[in-house]
Amino acid sequence: MIKRFLTVLSVPLIIHQTQAQNSFYIANKASLAPLEYIELPLGTVKPKGWLHTQLTIMKNGTTGHLDEYYPKIMNDNGWLGGKGDAWEETPYWLDGALPLAYLLDDQTLKTKVQKYVNWVIDSQRPNGYIGGITKDEREGKTIVECKQGDDWWPKMVMIKVLQQYYTATNDKRVIKCLTNYFKYQHQNLKSCPLVKWTDWAKARGGDNLMSVYWLYNITGDKFLLELGDTIYQQTTPWTDLLGKRNWVMQAAANQTDEKWMERHAVNVGMGIKLPAIYYQAKKNPELLKSLKTGWTDLMTLHGLPHGMYSGDEDLHGNDPTQGIELCSIVETMFSLEQMISITGDQTYMDALERMTYNALPTQTTDDFNSRQYFQIANQVQVSRGVFDFSLPFWRGMCNVFGPYAGYTCCTANMHQGWTKFTSHLWYATPDKGLAALLFAPSTIKAKVGNGTEVSIEEETNYPFEDQINFIISTSKSVDFPLEIRIPVWCNEATLILNGQKLRVEKGGKIARIKRVWANGDKITLQLPMEVTTSNWAKNSRAIERGPLVYALKIEEEWTKKEIKEEGIYYDIQPKSDWNYGLPQTVIKKPIENSTVTIKPKSDAFVWNSSNAPIEIKTVGKKIPSWKIIEGVARQPVTPRDGLYLGEVDDKAETITLIPYGCSKLRIVAFPVVK
Repeated sequence: MIKRFLTVLSVPLIIHQTQAQNSFYIANKASLAPLEYIELPLGTVKPKGWLHTQLTIMKNGTTGHLDEYYPKIMNDNGWLGGKGDAWEETPYWLDGALPLAYLLDDQTLKTKVQKYVNWVIDSQRPNGYIGGITKDEREGKTIVECKQGDDWWPKMVMIKVLQQYYTATNDKRVIKCLTNYFKYQHQNLKSCPLVKWTDWAKARGGDNLMSVYWLYNITGDKFLLELGDTIYQQTTPWTDLLGKRNWVMQAAANQTDEKWMERHAVNVGMGIKLPAIYYQAKKNPELLKSLKTGWTDLMTLHGLPHGMYSGDEDLHGNDPTQGIELCSIVETMFSLEQMISITGDQTYMDALERMTYNALPTQTTDDFNSRQYFQIANQVQVSRGVFDFSLPFWRGMCNVFGPYAGYTCCTANMHQGWTKFTSHLWYATPDKGLAALLFAPSTIKAKVGNGTEVSIEEETNYPFEDQINFIISTSKSVDFPLEIRIPVWCNEATLILNGQKLRVEKGGKIARIKRVWANGDKITLQLPMEVTTSNWAKNSRAIERGPLVYALKIEEEWTKKEIKEEGIYYDIQPKSDWNYGLPQTVIKKPIENSTVTIKPKSDAFVWNSSNAPIEIKTVGKKIPSWKIIEGVARQPVTPRDGLYLGEVDDKAETITLIPYGCSKLRIVAFPVVK
C-alpha cells in the first residue's frame, strides 16, 4: 500500500489532554487517488507581518467576539443545547474562529470555541446523530428514526470545524464522533436523503463527501467509501453541470426561479470542488476535465476583474455593475484550496491568489465588524438600493456596510476566508518536502525528509513587494524538496540561493529545488511586476501589476445610519470625480504612461485607501455623460474597436490608482477613450 508522509510539529491540546500529534502525517490511502499536495495540520503555518495584523484585527473584532453580541449566536445557542440557533450560523462562525484561535495561539479564543466542540462530541446520541436538540427530544422522545432528526446541511459545516480541531490537537474523540455519525448517515441516507429537509444539503453535499474521505484516510473503514458514493449520487450533479456547459450559459441568460439553487453563487462556490473530491475515489480523469471546463466557462462568462465571478445572489454575467456575495468569495476560496491539493493544477492557485488579494479585503471594514452582502466591481457609491442585483431585497440593504445588512449568513461566514488562506499558504509534497504555493509573510514549522525538524520564515511584504525570502532554520542539515509556485502573471522569475543566482523560471510553473539544506540557507524569489492592462466586459480595461488589480482612488464620505430591522449601517458617497476613461496611449503602453510609488514596508493594516502600500499614477479623461443612474455607474457602450464615441473632455488629468482590495469606492473597469 502506497502512503505519503509528512511529520508535523505537535500543537498543545487544551482542556482534553490527549497526546499531541507528532507522527507521520498520512495522506490518501492507496484506494484513493494520491494527492498532488497534502494539506498541513492547523497551526503548522503561522502569520507574520501585515497578515498577522489582519488576523489580530479579526480576533479583536467580530471573529473573536461575535458570540458576545450577535443575538442569534449569543442567546440560548442550539449548538450548546439551547433553543436558539442550531442551523448554519454558529458553525459558520466557528469555521473561522477556531482556526484563528490556533493560528494566533490565543488561549482565550481557544477556550471559547472549545465549549462548542465539547458539546457536539459529548451530546452525540447513542445512534450517532449530532446537532441541536430536536423537537422530539424536547418532548422527551429518543431519536430512533432518521425523520426525527433535522437538516443535514449545518452538520456539514460543524464537521469541518471538528476536522480542523483534530489536526490542531489530535483529540481522538473527534474520530470516534465522526465515525459514529457517518455510520448513522450510512444507515439512514436512503430513507432520509440529503434533500429531505432542505435543498441546501443537496447543493452542498460535496462538503459532506470531503469529510467522509478525510476520515477514511485515518480509519480505513470501508463503509465510508460506500457512504461517499451515496452522498455523491444525492448531491446536485455539479460534475455534469460544469462539464456539459449548458448550465453556465443558461445562467448568464436566466434570472427566473427555475433551478435557481444551481445558480446561487454560494452553492456554486461550494459545488465546484465536487468533481475533484469524487475523483479521489473513482480516479476518472473525466471528473477533473469537467471541473476544468466548468471553471473556465464560469470565469469567462461571469468573471470580473477582481478574480471572482458575479453572484447577487445568482450568477449574473460579467458586467462590472453586478454584485458578489461575500459568502461566495470565502467558499470559493476554500474549494480552490481543496482543488489545489487534489489536482496540483496551478490554474486554481493563481485564481485563489487573485480573488484573495483583490475581491476579499474590500468587502469588510477596517475593524472587521461590518461587511457588505454584495460588493460591486465599479462601485462609485455605497448606499441603499436595488441596483442591478438578481436578489435586490425589499429593504435595499445588500450594498451597504453593516454588521447585519442583507442576509446575516455573511456575518457568520466571512471569518473563514483569511484564516484558511493562511493555513494553505504552504502544503506538503508527497516526498516529504514542502511547497510554497501561495505567498504572504509567514512561518512554517514541520519535519521533513528523514524526520528532521525545520522552520522556514517567509520574509516578504507580498503582494505589495516583488521579492520573497525563504530562510531555513534547522538543527542539522537535511535533504528535502522545496517547491515554489511561479505565478502565471510573471514573465520570468529569478531564484537566488544564498546570494548566488540559481536559475530563471518562466511564469505558470512550479520551481522544484531538491538539495541538502543547512541552517541559515536562504532562497530569494524575485518576481518582477510590470504594469499591464486586461480586457473585460463591454470593451473595458483594467490596470494590473503582479497579483493586484488597481482601481481609481475616490475620496470617500462615510455616514453612519440605522434602520430598525437591520441595525446600523454605513453609506459612502464620492467626494471626488470618478467618471474617467483611460486614453488609448495608456492601454497600448501602460508601463511608459504610468508611475509606480511603493511606500515603505509596514506591518500596519493595509487594506484601506489611506494605507494602500502602492499607488500608480496615470492619466485619464472625463466622460461627462457617464453618471450614476439608479444607483450604479453603468458601463458606457463602445463599438468593436473599443473606443468610446461619446463626448470626452479634451483635458487629460493625472489620476491615482490603488490596489482594488484597498478601495471602497472605485472604478476598476475603465472605458477606453482617444
